[in-house]
Amino acid sequence: MAIQWFPGHMNKAKKQIAETMAKVDMVIEVLDARLPRITTNPLIHELRVHRQRPSLKILNKADLADPKVTAAWVQHFKQEANTAVLTMDEAGKLRDTAKVLAACRQLVPHRTGGEKPVRAMILGVPNVGKSTLINALAKRKLAKVADTPGVTQSQQRIELPDGTILVDTPGMMWPKIASNNDGYKLALSGTIGRNAFDAEEVAWYAMGWLALHYPEVIRGRYKLPDLAAPGDVLFEQAARALGCVQSGNRIDAQKAAERILTDFRAATLGRISLERPADSLDLDLGEDEPDAHLGVPDAQAGTLDEAQP
Repeated sequence: MAIQWFPGHMNKAKKQIAETMAKVDMVIEVLDARLPRITTNPLIHELRVHRQRPSLKILNKADLADPKVTAAWVQHFKQEANTAVLTMDEAGKLRDTAKVLAACRQLVPHRTGGEKPVRAMILGVPNVGKSTLINALAKRKLAKVADTPGVTQSQQRIELPDGTILVDTPGMMWPKIASNNDGYKLALSGTIGRNAFDAEEVAWYAMGWLALHYPEVIRGRYKLPDLAAPGDVLFEQAARALGCVQSGNRIDAQKAAERILTDFRAATLGRISLERPADSLDLDLGEDEPDAHLGVPDAQAGTLDEAQP
């Protein structure tokens, strides 16, 4: 089953963002370091390019992602015009928030402060960490932080101690997720609202994908004898290894699915990236991912680092 999630308030948010984009100098795009391409909202990209606004890309949750893959993404984004890139860890522990503000000033040097402060809009998909970043920059709690998507539902204007003006926006998806793979990965990462997907189906996908890309990570955790098995078989084996078994020796599929999703999101499985820059090239060339099915039944398939340029 294809995963889609575009609540009503996001359509309103899209219109507000389009109006506000004309009044700011640049955008700060907060992306999930585990899947930077997939968490780049195409609607936001189109609006930014149309208005010719430079972008500071912050790869958040970098401490949950494969560090070698994140380094490759940093180099990838450095090649984009009018773009700077930084990384941040999942807890938003910015060792030097001044780097964010310095990167903003470099992107819009005509904004000199005082009567001409930098005006930046913070954008991103739900649950990617915008509020955590804002609170770190402001050095006080201004935005509500939660581990579920869709908490922020209206814009707010924030003036930082150095005079920089931020516009916080609701996390926004796009009307149609074209790829089933993208939908599964967004759900696995916690970007999509819980009611928009079947946890068991996403867990099946996760098991198959991880068996291909991070086999040793799940072999030990879930005591899997045969990683070549399809995702649904791996899922059942993992459920039993986790003790998610009901009377009659039946697995508790819902409980097992939630455990597997939590293992991934909490980095219990280690630092894992769900895509690489090379994957973006494959998609640009019109090629589908080789792991698009991975055992999902036919009826349902479907830290701030020294990284700025």
